[in-house]
Amino acid sequence: MIESPPSPELLSSLGRLARGLSVLFWGLPTALVVCVQSAKGDWFRPLGIIPPLLATGLLVYGLALLSHFQQQERVWRMALDRASVVALINVGTAPFLYWWSRIPSNVFFTLVVQGLMLSGILFLLLINPVLVRLTAMLPDETLRLETRFFTMLNRYILVGIFGVMTVYFTMIHIEAGLPDRFMGWLLKISPLPPRANALVYFVDQAKLWIALFFVLLPLAMTMALLWKIKEIILASVFGPEN
Repeated sequence: MIESPPSPELLSSLGRLARGLSVLFWGLPTALVVCVQSAKGDWFRPLGIIPPLLATGLLVYGLALLSHFQQQERVWRMALDRASVVALINVGTAPFLYWWSRIPSNVFFTLVVQGLMLSGILFLLLINPVLVRLTAMLPDETLRLETRFFTMLNRYILVGIFGVMTVYFTMIHIEAGLPDRFMGWLLKISPLPPRANALVYFVDQAKLWIALFFVLLPLAMTMALLWKIKEIILASVFGPEN
C-alpha cells in the first residue's frame, strides 16, 4: 500500500493510529462489561466509581490517539470531535452507575443512568462514521466498501435501538406502568395466536436483556472493523505477515 519509505512523522502518526484502534477494540467491550457490572453486579462495587471512570476514559484515550492522524483533514476531524464529545459525556456520567446501584430509588440518578445508556448507544453510532472517514484516507478499495456496508448496517440497528429506548424511558417517566399497559393493549388487539402472545409477553419481561443482546451485534461488527483496519495499517508499514 505504501510504495516509498514513509517519513518519521507519518510513521509516528500511523503508530498512534494503530494503537488508538487497538485501544478502541479492547475498550468497547471492556466499557460495556464494566458499566453493566457497576450498575447491576457486585464485582467492582468495592472499588466505587473508579472502574466505570477508567473504562470510559479508555475510549477517550483511544480517540485522542486517532486524532494525531491527518489533522488537516476537516471532515475526519469533525467526525472524531463528535465522537470525542460524547465519550467525554460518558466519562462524566459514569460515576452515577455506582451511585445509582447504591440508591436506585433516586430519580436524578435514574435519569442520569438512562442518559448514559443512550449516550453509550450514540457513541457506538458515532464511531462508525469515524471508521468510514478513516478508510476513505486509506488506499484500499475493498476495505472502504466493506466498511461502508457494515457501518451502514450498524447505524440502522443502533438508530432503531436508540429510538426504542428513548420511547421506553419517556413512557416510564410519564407514568411508571405505562409500558406494561401498552404491551397489554398490544396483546389484546393482536391477531397473533396464543403462543405468539406468550412470546410478546416474554419480550416485555426481558426487554433490557434483549436490548443488550441487540447492542452486541453492532458492537461485534464495529470491533471486527477496528481490528481489520489496524491490521491493514500495520501491514502497509511493516509488510504482510509471512
